[in-house]
Order: sequence, then structure tokens, then C-alpha cells
Amino acid sequence: MKDEQRTTVGRRDFLRKVGIGTVGAGATLATPLITPAQADSETDDEKRKARYKETDHVKAYYRVNRYPG
Repeated sequence: MKDEQRTTVGRRDFLRKVGIGTVGAGATLATPLITPAQADSETDDEKRKARYKETDHVKAYYRVNRYPG
């Protein structure tokens, strides 16, 4: 029985080979996606402006869902 060769792949060997293949494919795909960082283009006034606006559809959402107003 010890002389027979194993034809099946063990669970750990399989996971190890799949992991190596995944890392290689991930590195290949991620390389063209890397772009240099860009500086923020907003001025200080634009950063401090109010961004949330309570428009009609927001008011309707609050009214329909019975949020206190």
C-alpha cells in the first residue's frame, strides 16, 4: 500500500496551489489599475459649504416613513 502513488490531490495542497494562482492573477490585474495620487481640487470655501439639502423628495421620504420633522 505504501508503494502506490497518490493520484488524488490533498486538501492542503489544493488550497495552496489555488492560493498561489489567485495571488499571481491578482497582481497581474491590479498593476494597470494603480494611478498616481492627485491633490484635492476643492478650495476651503467649497469644503465648508453645506452639502445636505432638504429638498421636496427628502421631505416626502421623511413624511412617508414617519420620521419626526
